[in-house]
Amino acid sequence: MYKPNSLRKHLTNANPDLKRDPDKLLVFADEGRLIGTGTASRSFEYAYKLNVIITDFGGDEDAIMVPLLDWVATHQPDLLGNEDKRQRGIRFIVDFNNHSSVDISLDIELTERVIVKQSQGRLDIQHVGEPAPAPDYSHPYWTLYKGDTLLAEWQIGQTDSA
Repeated sequence: MYKPNSLRKHLTNANPDLKRDPDKLLVFADEGRLIGTGTASRSFEYAYKLNVIITDFGGDEDAIMVPLLDWVATHQPDLLGNEDKRQRGIRFIVDFNNHSSVDISLDIELTERVIVKQSQGRLDIQHVGEPAPAPDYSHPYWTLYKGDTLLAEWQIGQTDSA
């Protein structure tokens, strides 16, 4: 599994408090499931709840939540794009310790695809990242090239007038 360490690194680098004291950030993979493909392939998917605990945090909670959402947009975008998963995919508990610090517990539903390929008695595994999001095609002017040859060009929203 690569996502727990990836998120740990991301949050630590994003937050000065965690950068100063990385031991405040605890990460656990809970309720894990191994989901096979049901085919001859040994490829599978990890599915688990990542529990991230930040102890004795004295900063603003938004300094954790916004970098978290940025990471999720790349590493588990279905939690933002799927209505059902948006509602339940990221949950949190905040314990108010005193006037200056809190403990934050985040539960994040994650999956990771693992491709297993067989070749003459050898199995090779590859952890596959999330599919790249569809590019933003809202740019007002486009050109289409094949190599150095201009094939087409157009402007979005432009209509021909007679």
